[in-house]
Formats: sequence, structure tokens, C-alpha cells
Amino acid sequence: MSLYNKYILPSIIISGCNKKPQMKQREKVIPFAEGKVLEVGIGSGLNLPFYNANKVKELIGIDPSVELWEKREPMKGLGFHYEFIKAVAEDMPFEKHYFDTIVITYTLCSIPDFQSALESLRKVLKPTGKFLFCEHGKAPDKSVLFTQNIINPVWKLIGGGCNINRDIPSIINQNGFKISDLKTMYVPGWKPVSFNFWGQAKPN
Repeated sequence: MSLYNKYILPSIIISGCNKKPQMKQREKVIPFAEGKVLEVGIGSGLNLPFYNANKVKELIGIDPSVELWEKREPMKGLGFHYEFIKAVAEDMPFEKHYFDTIVITYTLCSIPDFQSALESLRKVLKPTGKFLFCEHGKAPDKSVLFTQNIINPVWKLIGGGCNINRDIPSIINQNGFKISDLKTMYVPGWKPVSFNFWGQAKPN
């Protein structure tokens, strides 16, 4: 791991992901999690306050960055057990059909092999389970998309692999899931990085 990724990138990621518009988006999705929950890319735990303790039995968060997890705010009285495991979605130590809910927020943009990741996630999710997502990505406006495509290589380089032009709904629907509820909008901010997709999907 480079010094940049270890010491600088975690603070950049937290600064970009804990803004008020992004936190409001999280609040629209996270309360629907229930049962045994897997959060992919738990990072610094920004979603933790939004889980419903009356619905969540267990939360396991995975992330390749221990440095991000160590920067989390102290959390007390959440009302449910949670655990951090250093892992990536492409290679997880879980039994088949273990989880009732999978949560992924502002993470699918940066997973290099998202096909393998989603296939692995489908395997550990119960057939009746739900996949909750909130992501940013490909804008519907040609002028914004043009800007996204131009700056994406540089953005990806400095942003820990974050791609701002991924077609998130297509990626989900083409890799083991079927979206059952989808909403989109530009959240406040610079348009090339602010078009959001959020909703639920079911495993195919």
C-alpha cells in the first residue's frame, strides 16, 4: 500500500462522503436493513447511526481499508452487535445464503472487479434477501456525462479507484440482481459527481 493510500486517502474519502447531502441519502436507504446485515465498504462507519436497532440482529462490515475503519467516530448505544472484517467483496469468508440484507453505499463506484463482487454478494444473500444500494454515477445529461468521461481517469487516480461515470443500475441488473425499486436525482454539489441512484434489488 502506498503512503498516499494509507495516510492521505482515508481523510479524503471521509471528507467527500460525510457531507450533508450524502448523509441524507444514506438515511433514505439504511433503515430498511434487517436481520443479519452485511455492509460492503463500511469505511469509517458513516451508515451506523441510521440502522434500525429493532430490525438489525447482527451487522458485519467489510472493507479493505483498516485505516478508514480506525477513523470512525465512537459509537455507543446502537442497540445491535456489529463487527469489522478486513475483506473485499470478491473474497469473503461467509457461508452461502447467510445474510438477510446486503448494504452498499458509495462503494460500487470503486470496486475494480464489480462482476465478481456482485456474484459473491448474491451467493451470501438469502434468496428472499434484499440488496440495498445508494451510489453515484453516470449522469443522464450529455453535457454532464461528457465532463464525467473526461475527468474520470484523474478522479479515479486520486480518489482511490472511484469511477464517477459507472452505469450503476445496469451493473446491478446484469450481475445477479434485479432492481425492484430505483430512484435517482442530482444531490446538491458539483454535477459530475452528484448524480445518485438508490433503492433495492433482489437476487436473481
